[in-house]
Amino acid sequence: MPFDTPVLETQRLLLRPPRREDFDGWVEFAGDEETMRYLGGAVPRTVAWRYLLTTAGAWSIQGFAMFSVVEKATGRWVGRVGPWFPEGWPGTEVGWGILRSRWGRGYAGEAATAAIDWAFAELGWSEVIHIIEPTNAASVAVARKLGSRSRGSGSLPAPHDKVPVEIYGQTREQWRLRAQPGTA
Repeated sequence: MPFDTPVLETQRLLLRPPRREDFDGWVEFAGDEETMRYLGGAVPRTVAWRYLLTTAGAWSIQGFAMFSVVEKATGRWVGRVGPWFPEGWPGTEVGWGILRSRWGRGYAGEAATAAIDWAFAELGWSEVIHIIEPTNAASVAVARKLGSRSRGSGSLPAPHDKVPVEIYGQTREQWRLRAQPGTA
């Protein structure tokens, strides 16, 4: 699979597989304690490199993974959003993480909408979930804005099995219906 495809475009964002030039953005993202509060904690540059390579490797092996999110107005890497389904995961997830300097702009929901559309249309997924720590109010709000509802508590595979999580989700049919007028 060529790593420049697919490229998804929203009003303000480009979503594409990660590239080497995204690394400084990944370092900023992964090294910020507040950004990483619900993602395992801040990590040094060397571990951010491994995160980038893990995501690129998932693209190579699975044909999908988190997209790099690029702000169209600036060309700057601003986060990673997209489909995620590692071994032992509780379901087909679309997750999100945006640089703290870009919080409050609606980028997570905008990018996740494009990624969910793509996962249903191109990957053939029948449902999408979002795995969220219960105290992460911002991500809960994004999940609800996307139309997902709580499915209750869940669990992650080791080494994350001690982290309490709640699973939000919806089916492809629920996603399709949410976009139709009069079906709210």
